[in-house]
Amino acid sequence: MSKTASFHAWVAAELEATRQAGLYKHERVITTPQGSLIRTSDGAQVLNLCANNYLGLSAHPVVIAAAHQGLDERGFGLSSVRFICGTQDIHKALEARLAAFLGTEDCILYGSAFDANGGLFEPLLGEQDAIISDELNHASIIDGIRLCKAQRYRYAHNDLNDLRRQLQAATGAGARHILVFTDGVFSMDGTIARLDAIRGLCDEFGALLGIDECHATGFLGARGRGTHEHRGVFGRIDIITGTLGKALGGASGGFTAASRDVVALLRQRSRPYLFSNTVAPAIVSASLAVLDLLESDTALRDRLEDNTRFFRQGLTALGFDIRPGEHPIIPVMVHEAETAQKLAARLLELGVYVVGFFFPVVPRGQARIRVQMSALHGRADLQKALDAFGQAGRELGVIQ
Repeated sequence: MSKTASFHAWVAAELEATRQAGLYKHERVITTPQGSLIRTSDGAQVLNLCANNYLGLSAHPVVIAAAHQGLDERGFGLSSVRFICGTQDIHKALEARLAAFLGTEDCILYGSAFDANGGLFEPLLGEQDAIISDELNHASIIDGIRLCKAQRYRYAHNDLNDLRRQLQAATGAGARHILVFTDGVFSMDGTIARLDAIRGLCDEFGALLGIDECHATGFLGARGRGTHEHRGVFGRIDIITGTLGKALGGASGGFTAASRDVVALLRQRSRPYLFSNTVAPAIVSASLAVLDLLESDTALRDRLEDNTRFFRQGLTALGFDIRPGEHPIIPVMVHEAETAQKLAARLLELGVYVVGFFFPVVPRGQARIRVQMSALHGRADLQKALDAFGQAGRELGVIQ
């Protein structure tokens, strides 16, 4: 067998082993815009409980109109990276608006939040420095840190005692600069980082604090500013990364918000920024309209908060094992990958679209259905979903 044939045989064997282990992930095709109700490729209309469309803005008429305006006035794309010919006035306007919204001096746009994290650490920190990362941080943070030559430390998830130990270790090793970096909200569990206490520890040790706000910007906190507002440390975070692809319209694009000098250095050295095309004008225009909506009132985030409370209480009353919290990410724990897939499949038959999460996305034995609330969901929608969860859970023996 040739080396090429051997490689393809290995790929096929790996795929089959993944299927046999019950870990193969299937993509479902939808044929409608994102919304509380969507239609799948087989024509079925289902209630959507698995999107990051927290505020229901992915198909909001004001957002769509702004995207059309951006397309008409600024074109389809920039055909280049920012420092050559890829910056328009609206890009600068969005960066300024995001910085003000998040409580920082400046902001830099990226093609995705993955790129924002991937291009963050290497330009700012070197061999004399240290990064201390929560062990459950997002894959993009982990990959970004791998590209950096700084010394790496990890602390047990949301464990302040262990964070203190790692800060002591980095300080004792003579680190020049220390950056503690954590998800503001952890996407698999909906855990909200204890940023007030983490900020206190960073201040004690003279460390910087950075957060990834992909699952917080736009709806967490009294004005939807994010985890730092929710925890009472707004304006006291050194670096904030995030996305335009979830609550802020749901398209694509990411950002890093920080001091003017940090952002300036990223513009000079951050490889995803320097070597990837900039965010499309339609997305930039739509994102500006999103910020207008969010700054006008808090009705959408308030409705999301109410929906989350109602659904968490309903699942608990049915007897499901859910991770405690207050975030619209609601993990329904079923532990085994096969059970998660069967429960998701049965719920789809009952008209509720959810997805099972299992290894390697989450640790073995911690498979779950990750339910996600949206401001679009009405009370009747949520009650229908609870009824379906109750029926499917009893049929599969997940609840009594």
